[in-house]
Amino acid sequence: MPRFEAFTGLRYSLSHVRSLEEVICPPYDVISDPERIALEGRSPYNVVRLELPHGEADRYVGARRLLDAWRDGGIMQRDSQPAFYGYRMSYRDPLGVPRQTVGVIGALGLEEPGRGILPHEETTPKAKTDRLELIRATRSNLSPIWVLSPTAGLSALLEAPEHPAEHARDAEGVTHELWPITAEASVRAISEAVGANPVLVADGHHRYETALTFQEELRSGSSPQGGEGYVMALAVELADSQLNVQAIHRLIVGLPAGFDIVAGLSEWFDLVPAGPVDRSILARMEESATMGVLTEESAWLARPTERTLEAAAYDLDSSRLDVALSSLPEHTVVYQHGWDDAAAAVATGAASAAVLLRPATVEQISAVSRGASRMPPKTTFFWPKPRTGMVIRELAC
Repeated sequence: MPRFEAFTGLRYSLSHVRSLEEVICPPYDVISDPERIALEGRSPYNVVRLELPHGEADRYVGARRLLDAWRDGGIMQRDSQPAFYGYRMSYRDPLGVPRQTVGVIGALGLEEPGRGILPHEETTPKAKTDRLELIRATRSNLSPIWVLSPTAGLSALLEAPEHPAEHARDAEGVTHELWPITAEASVRAISEAVGANPVLVADGHHRYETALTFQEELRSGSSPQGGEGYVMALAVELADSQLNVQAIHRLIVGLPAGFDIVAGLSEWFDLVPAGPVDRSILARMEESATMGVLTEESAWLARPTERTLEAAAYDLDSSRLDVALSSLPEHTVVYQHGWDDAAAAVATGAASAAVLLRPATVEQISAVSRGASRMPPKTTFFWPKPRTGMVIRELAC
């Protein structure tokens, strides 16, 4: 079973920065270069300067020096005692309904996948050198990975104070709040709840794998630093009330000139005209249990045939589509979040077609995890994303 423990966090001193909104940033892998520049312009202390360092010959050493300077100058201060950190994100879902995701940030024990830590989907190849060099230099977890706990009642242990001192609103309109939890009984109850069942890695598979690599490096060396057996993680209860799971759509690129993709997909799907391509297409897909196929000339609702359902490895749109795509001529699949961005790619000719998927449900995610297997890559997009900089975990603390 997973180990989940309190740690002594490093946080921004609100007496030295005007507001957290000026100094936090999104996860590193969703920040474009223009956004990085804009974040740096908000404050000389924006955490993006650590998360995506640049400008020096050795940018990772630069990040370490900057973190040291912020600690020494009081910009960031270490808490006085170990704590779990309650974390709440308040937002409106795609239908405009007010929602909240409440979780807890702690130190998750590193284990090889399958021993209490379960990856929930296959990952795509991605260079891990950058994150490994950063953790080597800073000896810190700058941002949490995100794990899902099937333990019922975890959310009930995370009651927030009425007005948490740590709060910020991001550019997407999401309010992020954080508060330390130090009461002995609460710390013990949270640790036991998360440790009661295997957890699923929802976001941060590559950072988890990097943490495992770094752990092995230190343990094989002559002087372990301490703290390398854990990684900072946000644990959220695997429950509909706590999660907003969105789909990641597929762009089909590079098909041979003249190939009729609608005819190719019709071997696997029953296709009917979809009507207007606007936000309502997602509701029509849900109502009819179909996917959406967009080409430059037309739009279709695609219902999988019995043959497709039988061939698919999982009860998921991503798995059913994989069956059909395997029969097409050579092409490239590009993953795209946002139905409107997918439609725009087709309209501008950047893609031959787009296939809009329905999001996986919490029940489907749970069922796959119980089978100790993984969904196809890029099946789920958990939103909103926790912000980097709300709390940092130093490996030596």
